[in-house]
Amino acid sequence: MTKSTYNIIGVMSGTSLDGIDIIYASFDVGRTWGFKIYQAETVSYSNSWKSLLSALVNYSRSQLQAIDLEYSQYLGTVISSFIKRHNIDNIDFICSHGHTALHQPDLGLTYQIGNKQILADTLQQKVICDFRIQDVRLGGQGAPLVPIGDQLLFKDYNYCLNLGGFANISYEVNKERIAFDVCPVNIVLNYYVGNLNLEYDDKGQLAATGKVNKNLLSELNALAYFKEEAPKSLGLEWVDVNVFPLIDEYNLQVKDVLRTYIEHIAMQVSEVLVTLNAKLLITGGGVYNSFLMERIKHFSEVEVIIPNNEIVEFKEALIFGLLGVLKDRNEVNCLKSVTGAKKNHSSGKILMPKK
Repeated sequence: MTKSTYNIIGVMSGTSLDGIDIIYASFDVGRTWGFKIYQAETVSYSNSWKSLLSALVNYSRSQLQAIDLEYSQYLGTVISSFIKRHNIDNIDFICSHGHTALHQPDLGLTYQIGNKQILADTLQQKVICDFRIQDVRLGGQGAPLVPIGDQLLFKDYNYCLNLGGFANISYEVNKERIAFDVCPVNIVLNYYVGNLNLEYDDKGQLAATGKVNKNLLSELNALAYFKEEAPKSLGLEWVDVNVFPLIDEYNLQVKDVLRTYIEHIAMQVSEVLVTLNAKLLITGGGVYNSFLMERIKHFSEVEVIIPNNEIVEFKEALIFGLLGVLKDRNEVNCLKSVTGAKKNHSSGKILMPKK
C-alpha cells in the first residue's frame, strides 16, 4: 500500500553560494498535497568551499570526479550534523539537489556533484538525488525542476518567481505548466560587490546610489537568450561568456553596474508577466534586495506576494524534497512542458546505504 505521509530531509545548494539549505519536513498526499516544515537552516560555506564551487566550470572531468567524491562526503557530514542537532529520528529518506558543476543541456551535458554512494553510506539513510541527468538524456533542459512543486504546492498563484543565482519563473498556459530561467540575478550582483569585499549589496542600498548606463542596459536586454522561446535555461558558463565581458567593457563604478543590472533584471521579469490581475509569488534571496523589489514593482502590473521567511528562503529545498517523494512513488516529477524533454517522467536516482 502506498504511503500517504512522508517525513523527509530536503537539501539544496544554489549557484549564489549562500550555503546549503536543509529542511526537515513532512508531505501529506491526498486529493491535494500538503506540507509542513519543522526545521530549516542554511549552513554557510567556508571560504575554501566557496572558492572551489565558484570555479567548477574550469576543472577537467577527472578533477570534477575527485571534487564530487569530496563534496558528497562533506554534504553527508553537514546533513548528519543537522539531524543530530535537531534530534530527528523519523526519516523516510533524504532528497538532495547536490550542486551544479556543469550545465550545458544543448550539448547533452549536465553534472551535479554531491550524488556519490558515500553520501548514503555516511548518513546510513536512503537518498534520492541527481534529478537533472535523466531529463537531459531525454532531450530536455534538465531545468528548471521546481515548477512541479509550484503546480502541486503553490497553485493559488498565477506566477511563481524565484530570485536566486538566477531568476526562474513558472506559470500555466493552456492548462500546461511552463517555466524557464528569466535572467541571472545574484550570480552577477554578488560577483561585482565582491570587488568591494562584500558578500552582497544589503537591501540594494549601494545599487540605489548608482546611475543607469543606458547603452549597457540596451546591450544586456538585446542578448539573444531573451528572444528565445521556452524551454530554456541558463548556467554559469553562459554568464561567463555573455554577461561579465559585456559589463566589463564599460569599466563602470560598481554602484553603476549594480544600478544598471537591477534595471535589466526588473525589465526582463516584467516582460514575462502578461496576465492581468495576476498574483505573483516571489521567493529566494533576491526578495531581501528592497531596491530590486521596488524596480520589479515599478515595471510590473501584478500583485506581488512575499510569503513568510521560511518559504522565501527554503522553498527550493522543500520542492526538492517533493521531487524525492514523487520519485519514490514512481510519479511524474519532471514535466516535458517545462524542460522540453520527450516525455513526462520520474527523475532521480536512489542510493541505498551499505551497512
